[in-house]
Amino acid sequence: MLRVLFIPQIWLIISLLLSVVGNAFPIQVQPVCLCFVKGQVFDRETHQPIPGATILIKETGQGMTTNTVGQYRIDRLCEGTYTLVARIVGYREVQQTLTLKHDVAEASRDVLLSEDVHHLQNVTVTAQKTDALTSQSVMALQGRTLDQTRGLTLGDALRNVPGVTTLQTGSSVVKPVIHGMHSSRVLILNNGIRQEGQQWGSEHGPEIDPFVATRLSVIKGAAGVRYGSDAIGGVILVEPALLPTAGKLHGQLNLAGFSNGQQGVVSAQTEGSVGRQLASGAARFGWRVQGTVKTGGNMKTPTYFLDNTGVRERNGSAAFIYRGERWHSEVFYSRFSSEIGIFSGSHIGSLTDLQQVLDSGEPLVKSGFSYAIGRPSQAIVHDLLKWRTAYTAMTGANWHLTLARQTDDRMEYDLHLPRNDSLASLNRPELRFQLTTYSAELIRESQTRTNRSSTMGVSGLYQYNIMTGRPLIPNFQLATLGTFWIGKERRGSWEYELGMRIDWRHLQIFRYVNRVYDSPTFIYASPSGTLGATHYHNDHWITRLNLGTAWRPPNISELFSDGVHHGAAAYEQGDAGLRPETNISLNLATEWRSDRVQAEVELYYNHIQNYIYLRPQSEPILTVRGAFPYFKYTQTNAIYTGIDATVDLKLGVRWNWTTKPSYLYVQDMKVNQPIVMIPPNRWDNSLRYTLVQPNKAGRWREPYISVGNLLVARQNRVPVNSDFAPPPPAYSLWTAAVGSTMAVSDKQSIDISLTATNLFDIQYRDYLNRFRYYANDMGRNVAIRLKWGF
Repeated sequence: MLRVLFIPQIWLIISLLLSVVGNAFPIQVQPVCLCFVKGQVFDRETHQPIPGATILIKETGQGMTTNTVGQYRIDRLCEGTYTLVARIVGYREVQQTLTLKHDVAEASRDVLLSEDVHHLQNVTVTAQKTDALTSQSVMALQGRTLDQTRGLTLGDALRNVPGVTTLQTGSSVVKPVIHGMHSSRVLILNNGIRQEGQQWGSEHGPEIDPFVATRLSVIKGAAGVRYGSDAIGGVILVEPALLPTAGKLHGQLNLAGFSNGQQGVVSAQTEGSVGRQLASGAARFGWRVQGTVKTGGNMKTPTYFLDNTGVRERNGSAAFIYRGERWHSEVFYSRFSSEIGIFSGSHIGSLTDLQQVLDSGEPLVKSGFSYAIGRPSQAIVHDLLKWRTAYTAMTGANWHLTLARQTDDRMEYDLHLPRNDSLASLNRPELRFQLTTYSAELIRESQTRTNRSSTMGVSGLYQYNIMTGRPLIPNFQLATLGTFWIGKERRGSWEYELGMRIDWRHLQIFRYVNRVYDSPTFIYASPSGTLGATHYHNDHWITRLNLGTAWRPPNISELFSDGVHHGAAAYEQGDAGLRPETNISLNLATEWRSDRVQAEVELYYNHIQNYIYLRPQSEPILTVRGAFPYFKYTQTNAIYTGIDATVDLKLGVRWNWTTKPSYLYVQDMKVNQPIVMIPPNRWDNSLRYTLVQPNKAGRWREPYISVGNLLVARQNRVPVNSDFAPPPPAYSLWTAAVGSTMAVSDKQSIDISLTATNLFDIQYRDYLNRFRYYANDMGRNVAIRLKWGF
């Protein structure tokens, strides 16, 4: 396929023909355009390079995005005077005049960008990374918008992104949902590494500390070509800042306190660089150390506390980089350690009591406030070790080798201690999953011409899981191998992309069935592809179109679950006969950016063959551990289609209004009816007022007041008698916030904000909270956040 797209012999033939024609028919000779401009883009304050910034020659439309170290180069420019434009979301656009002459073919121009606080107040489309498809919509949280989510889980932090909702199991286990898809259909990359934990179902949240990231990006739509299987719904990128290249010791301290649960969070980070400078100006060594402590007690609804819903986290990370003239090598280590209480009212002893709770809507267990975490609960320790080396060859090609090891140790405790006194004193978990994963990826990025580039790579993964305790899933080992190629070409105002990939997966099971050893093997293989186009209508208007295919083999939980899952307070049963899902997706997005209006509208369509979902059964089930809702994994054919929109309107100098409606339609094509557990439609609005004129000098920088409203409709599209309780009514939540940045000195500042969610303390239940069967959702929560940068 590479030969089909880029055949240099064709250009040679064309050149010879033009030469012959030119000799036969004299024509006016056009000037030879041999000039080029190159340079690097930096943050003005920290002097760190900015990857993903767009560099554009305004008069010709030629441009590119900066690489991972902020470098760019634009070739084939004629002699003359041009306007060089540099822009990226979160920074003010910069325009510089550039004069090129043939006697000096090369021009070097570095660009310094300053943060644009106003743009960071909203969720906007960020510049693409070099390994992401330009034809796909990428939304990002960064800067002040990300700061206003500090202290929340990863899923809660992403709620403000259009098209992203959350699937909850109580108040502490929160999973992001993209266009109605979650868990194994949404891939999470933690600092470039696939997050491998017990993410198979809805009851296990991502084991990631959001404080490690300076940007959370969401790629909406199938992204299987670049990232492999499981990326049917989209990809979430947890992206730390680049390690420092210059400057003295600096860092930040984040403090957050929440009234609901009397929760407190402290996170600190410090970084620096040492060693002699390279030719690029970067220091040879860079480092960063970060840590987070989080403690919270019982959460509270408007009328009662949720017993045993406390949380404790102890997280940390460290990174180190060594740079050479043409290469650099980086090591990253992180540990996520968490203990989560599971609402005790979700574990019920009899079918009669369970039915009483479902009918009355009131939990059988109510208590006061406490920080104690008892049974049932979860305890998780996740370790990640990553080593990455990048090399730039003399030809300009970039090579990236990444190796990683992850361990995920999850312990789940039932409500009741073992009846045997000696066992009860040991306080052993009823379920324990120990997952170990090794992964490797080799990537080559090259630019064959100014307007053409390609990325190819190969990746592999090996993991094994050891489970002890009461049977739920068997032990297994998994091996995967995948290879891909993506080509991009720019022609005038159009940019085209073509990609293809093939993946192979080998899953082996280890179990005993009726005391007989059984070790079945499952082998899956499938190709995937993508075709995309991006049209840059002008400086303000961009349209993206992407057609892609993706696939997902059934995971271990869907195949072999058989028992009570304590974290979900549910009995789940798998089906070993499930087949892989295949998806065809179509995404169309158009965006407009101007000084007063920033808007994006995205339409999407997914057709999923052999769609796997957890279907509620007609009756709950009674086990020796108590009475639980009963679910089975099943398959059908489904379509997911909808529309997301974001409009940010500047109303004068100080007023800003943002509206974000989302509509989703999901249908079971086999029986022509809706599917359970699909997010209801929603409409999010916010109005912001800046108390002091933006960019006005003073100690307090841009103090603001904002008010917001989230309107969530009732999910009326559910099969009749398909769930243990009907969908809850629609609800409307109000939010208010006030904040500012106080300048302490030229190099130090303190960000302060006060936010109240569910301002009027209304009682409601979210359809995607699996504990809605037992209790209401959380009541009013007032948060205060302080960020000190030094």
